[in-house]
Amino acid sequence: MKVNAVLIGIFIPGLYFCSHGRTIDSMKREEQRHPNILIIMTDQQRFDALSCYGSKAVDTPNIDRLAEEGVKFEKCYSPNPICTPSRASMFTGKSLAGHGVYQLHDILPDDQILFPKRLQQRGYETTLVGKLHVSGLWHEAEERHPNDGFDNYYWCIDPGLNLENPINSYAKWVKNKDQAFFQKLKEEGKSMRHFPEELHFSRWASETTIQQIENRDTAKPFFILMSLFDPHDPYYDHPESFRNMVNDKDIPIPSRLPDTTKIPEGVKQELLKSVQVKKSSRFSESVHELRKGYYASIAFLDQEVGKVLDKIDTEGLYDNTIIIFVSDHGDMLFDKGLFSKGAFFYDPSVRVPFLMRYPNKIQAGTTFDLPVQQYDIAATILALADYPGEQIREWMPESMDLLKFIKQRTAYKYYRDYAVCEYRNTGYGPGGTYYEPPLHATMFLSGYYKLNVYHNFSDSHKLQGELFNMENDPLEENNLWNNPNHQYVKIEMMHQLTDWMVKNSDRYPGGRGGEKFKQQVTLE
Repeated sequence: MKVNAVLIGIFIPGLYFCSHGRTIDSMKREEQRHPNILIIMTDQQRFDALSCYGSKAVDTPNIDRLAEEGVKFEKCYSPNPICTPSRASMFTGKSLAGHGVYQLHDILPDDQILFPKRLQQRGYETTLVGKLHVSGLWHEAEERHPNDGFDNYYWCIDPGLNLENPINSYAKWVKNKDQAFFQKLKEEGKSMRHFPEELHFSRWASETTIQQIENRDTAKPFFILMSLFDPHDPYYDHPESFRNMVNDKDIPIPSRLPDTTKIPEGVKQELLKSVQVKKSSRFSESVHELRKGYYASIAFLDQEVGKVLDKIDTEGLYDNTIIIFVSDHGDMLFDKGLFSKGAFFYDPSVRVPFLMRYPNKIQAGTTFDLPVQQYDIAATILALADYPGEQIREWMPESMDLLKFIKQRTAYKYYRDYAVCEYRNTGYGPGGTYYEPPLHATMFLSGYYKLNVYHNFSDSHKLQGELFNMENDPLEENNLWNNPNHQYVKIEMMHQLTDWMVKNSDRYPGGRGGEKFKQQVTLE
């Protein structure tokens, strides 16, 4: 057992008290229950933005510990490239058709149950710290989802928004710490630059998470979601000193689209939006500077994550706590000329880091290289809470218990050897509103190939799309969609995608259709 705590106290027959007043016997009793669960979730973090995934621009020694002591999933793909549908999928364990959240400001229906609710029913003390975003941000700022399942709700969706909202816990914390800074933040909002370390969202999240660990009900196992805002744009909210933590010469130069005449019309539309964003006042810095800010925010959040990991260790919880690190989706950072996220499925946008540590259950340093998706986390966690597999499959038929397959990699192929990402007119177009006509596209990844199909942009009634051999072309530069030597592969993958869509419709007959948010919301 790994315990870094120093135990100090006086001996009393039969008991030994540790420094925070809990007995060794009570700590042992905790280890015999269901495991504690901690999810550390970042926002908009691409898969290659951690040193354990090969980044040289930033060192992330604390997060890397989870990879060294657990399993690193090499191919985790988001079910949608935008926040709200992706998070709704992760917390319900379903793809878009199962929960009905298709667009950025859709509202998760009240009858959908987030997996923390199931953990409550198994006796867990459940806590949210930070961002949930399973419904559009404006709705979620007005009311909680009735089945979110959190006993303790420390919510904040964005450090620059909703500062007078009574449920914004970060805003209350800032106001109590520094009234002058709070007023400045109210005035500047999302244009605020270089938050001080002691007032940063990531510091608030780590401090609040540590307090929850210290003050937990020791009669119950805990589930904590520590959901950070970084490294989400606008890329300049990091403490300024952390720019020195970025290896400037190793910041990658953005890749380029090799031939814009060969990309689908939907990607061309997104390129137009990206050009407009790049010219806006919010993003006046060079792309290199924006990227540097992105990595600086990761360096800072790594520091804060390290504090939480240390607290798990010093509380004697190392052996009986499963820790998951994941993000909701990635960020193009102007690779291929594209900003942030949108109706495209290149790896920087839809492939995310996913690490899991569970001592004595997962062999340290394991790598899993078959496709997984964030909604698999739900089934994995509910299985740990001793829900029967049949019950989990009834609730979330697509979600898979990954702990079953980490040691049985070959068996996993018989259950799933693909990943799907759906874009259903999810985000905004160049005009700051949803696309009209609607833009729909789907990614299907299987084996060496990734197929991206655009369902409604057509040229002379020809279906448009992309096909990449991800083994030979990991930067996705050679579109094989019209290559005569790959037509069989394209047709076969189209069949697989069609079969998946039909099977998914059968799982969720009639479709759910998440409620639409009525307020018109446009970009600045």
